[in-house]
This record gives sequence, structure tokens and C-alpha cells, in this order.
Amino acid sequence: MRALLSVYDKTGIVDLARRLADLGVELVSSGGTAREIAAAGIPVIDVAEFTGYPAMLGHRVVTLHPLVHGGILADRNDESHQADLVTYGISTIDLVVGNLYPFGSDPSIEQIDIGGPAMIRAAAKNHEFVGVLVDPADYDSVLDELAEHGALSDGLRRKLARTAFAHTAAYDASIVAWLDEPRAAAGQLPETIHLSASRVQSLRYGENPHQAGARYSNGSSCWDDAIQHGGKEMSYLNVYDADAAWRLAWSLGDVPAAVVIKHANPCGAAVNDDITTAYRLAHEGDPVSAFGGIVAVNRPMPTSLAEALAPVFTEVVIAPSYEPGALEVLLAKKNLRVLTAHPPVVPSLDVRTIEGGFLVQTADVVSVDRSNWTIATERAPSDAEWLDLELAWRLAARVTSNTIVLVKDGQAVGIGAGQQNRRDAGRIAAEKADGRAVGGACASDAFFPFRDGLDAAIEAGATAVIQPGGSIRDQEVIDAANEAGMAMVFTGERHFKH
Repeated sequence: MRALLSVYDKTGIVDLARRLADLGVELVSSGGTAREIAAAGIPVIDVAEFTGYPAMLGHRVVTLHPLVHGGILADRNDESHQADLVTYGISTIDLVVGNLYPFGSDPSIEQIDIGGPAMIRAAAKNHEFVGVLVDPADYDSVLDELAEHGALSDGLRRKLARTAFAHTAAYDASIVAWLDEPRAAAGQLPETIHLSASRVQSLRYGENPHQAGARYSNGSSCWDDAIQHGGKEMSYLNVYDADAAWRLAWSLGDVPAAVVIKHANPCGAAVNDDITTAYRLAHEGDPVSAFGGIVAVNRPMPTSLAEALAPVFTEVVIAPSYEPGALEVLLAKKNLRVLTAHPPVVPSLDVRTIEGGFLVQTADVVSVDRSNWTIATERAPSDAEWLDLELAWRLAARVTSNTIVLVKDGQAVGIGAGQQNRRDAGRIAAEKADGRAVGGACASDAFFPFRDGLDAAIEAGATAVIQPGGSIRDQEVIDAANEAGMAMVFTGERHFKH
């Protein structure tokens, strides 16, 4: 039996080589892999000796040779293949161990591996006869079968081939994404989409108990290195809502912020110089809906915040870090999932499934730049109103449409989410505000098609409103705002979220 070993990630490679040699397997290797194996005193044949050709073109050509690929690809049951092996002096290769340059973490032309993918794909194609190893986690299962049976089972070779093709597919997808970067920077969509992600977390179930659920990652998610300090296993909806909470908490500006999420929508949000106060205000925004919610804060969590949160039934808490006393308080609640994560990165593309394909759009980036906004009314906002308008605008962009958001003194006091018409969204927001929006700000994610959409905000006591503008009835809405003495700002940009 003969094995070819050529890896970039050398985790466990020396131990693998030693155990293969102990099983009587002849080892062929190249470059740094061969040097490490030889340095450990393990017999190994260099690929240059095996093929009669040295590495060339700055190591771009090493294993690209008929003696290598013929030995891997030969169909052992095909007489013509066997004849070719004899004619050209090709020896069969029974096991290929290889993995690829780390293109995803260090993209460049020279990190585009050619020989590696060709060798891995050849072995995977011919998995009826050849085993292929790309993941060190699979080394032991291969060694165990070889030790027990002297050969690999059909089932294991097929499983290893599937892993190998997934490895090369992910590699090619990362190269395509790199080549698409100039287009993405210009806000253009790519000609093709190549999704590649690995299952990294099994979840208790999907949205409902009869559905299976798991989290997949492309290796660049803040959830990959998130730490769960305590609590029950995460469910599908826990992760989905936690992601919405975490993104929202970090999107509310460079200020301490706390949010409470329920069913992917904020039911509470607030900013304050003191993060504990921010949480108290966020919870008080809608304490009924906060029951069983997800809490995220964008600052280290002090013990005072943990003590404020502890009496409230909460599913998940997320923060960048915790004071030791805060963790002690939170971990006393055995079912509370307590997470630490690094700040999220806004993806460049938003991808959703539809029947037989995907809908793809560029990310919705919320701009809070007063210089690009227009004051549409006779009165301009006061300094305090400006601050509430900006927070309301950021929130409205992250609430399911149609939405109306009411904010007062850095606190969301009323959120009307996901309504089929803007008037109902306004009525719900005003009802939730219950008198707390007086002197505050109102945000609408899209223009008011009729002045009645503004009536609820006026009745709630809001004195400033922010919206995209652009309706054929804008003047009617402006007139309504002027009649009420409101300040109205047009952003010129809509933020629907479905």
C-alpha cells in the first residue's frame, strides 16, 4: 500500500506518517511535509525522486505529473488502465493526504493552489479504490480501519470523498469571492453566487420542534468564537433572535446601547452614557413584550446591570464581556443562556432563499448624516429632537416593515412593527408609548402615503418626525406637521425590512 502526503496544515501529520509506516504503508511526500516526516526519522520518498522531476516554477509545479495522477486515477478493474500502468511504469497510490493553502485568511495569487486541488479531486473521484484525507479530524478513523482490516471500507472512502469535494468547493468559492471584491466595493452584485459553509453547531430543533435545525458558517462569523458561559443549549430561534439583537446593539451609534429583541424585532432599545441605565430604559420601553426576550448590550456588562436583568425572564444575554460579579449573578439562573461575542461584521450581501434559487441584495447600510437630510417643515428640530430622530431612524431601519418608532430622550417608547399599513403601525406605537412620547421623535421606515399616518404620532405628542419623503402627497403630510408645530426631516432613503 502506498500513501502520498502533501499538506499545508501539518497538524498531526508526523504522527499519521509514523502510524502508516508502522502498518507497512510506503510513504511518498513533498516539500515541507517530506522534510517534517524525514526529520522525525520516518522513511519517506520525496516526490521529486518518485517522478524524476524536481519542484519547479517557484513550487507551482510539484505533484502535477502522470506518475502521480496516473497512480491516483487508475481504475483497478479496467484492463486498459492496468495496461497503461505497466506501459508507463506507473505505481498505484492508495491513500492521498492533502489540504490547501489558507487562501481565505491570506488571499493572493500565490495562495491559489493548483496541484493540491487537482490531487485531492483525483483521489476523491477515484474513491472506489483510493482514500483521501483533507481533515486531520479524520486521521484516526482511517488509521483504525487500516489497523483492523488492512484496507478502507467503501463507506468510509465515500465519506472522505464527500469531505474532499466540499474542501475544494469551499476553496474555490473563497477565490471567487476575492475576485469579486472590486465589484462588491462598487456596490455591484456578482454574476454568480457560490455559497460555502460548514455545519458548526447542531441546534435542538428548527423554528418548531418537528423541524431539524443547525448553524452553518463560512468561517468569518462572530458566532464561531462566541462563548456560552451557561444555560440551556441554543435553539434555532435563540440564534436567529440573538443575531438580530447583537447586530442592532452595535448599529445604534458609538454610544452605550442596550436592546431587547422578541421574534427578531426590538421591543425595547435605549442609549445612555451608563450601560445599566440604557438596559433599564430598554426594558421599560415594553416590559410586557420583554418577557422571554433576548438582551444585547454593546459594552462590558457590570454587576449592576446583571442584577437589574436577573429578575426578568430572559432567554439569552449577549455582551462583549462581563464583570466577574455579573457572571456570578447571571449564571445563578440555570436556564439563562449567557454569551460573550466580538462585534458583528455587516455582510456585504443579503441572501434569502426562494423556490429554486435566491434573492440577493447589497446590505442595507443606514446613513445618519444630517448634511444629506432636508428639513421639510417651517420649524427645524431642536438639539434634543435631533438626537432622538437619529436613534429613531436607526431603529426603524431594523424593524420589520411597515414600522413606526417613537423615541424620547434616548429611549424607544413605542414600536409598531410588521403592519400591512402605516396607520396601524402608528396606532400600535402610540398605544405602546402610552403618553411617554410627548416631546419626542417619530420615525417611519418609508414615506407617509397619507397624512393619517402622521396623526397617531401627533396624538402621541411627538414633536419631530423623520421619514424618507417622496410621496405624491408629501405636501399634505408637511402641512399636517406644520399645523401641529412639528419639525419634519426627509432623509431621501427608505429602509424597508421584510
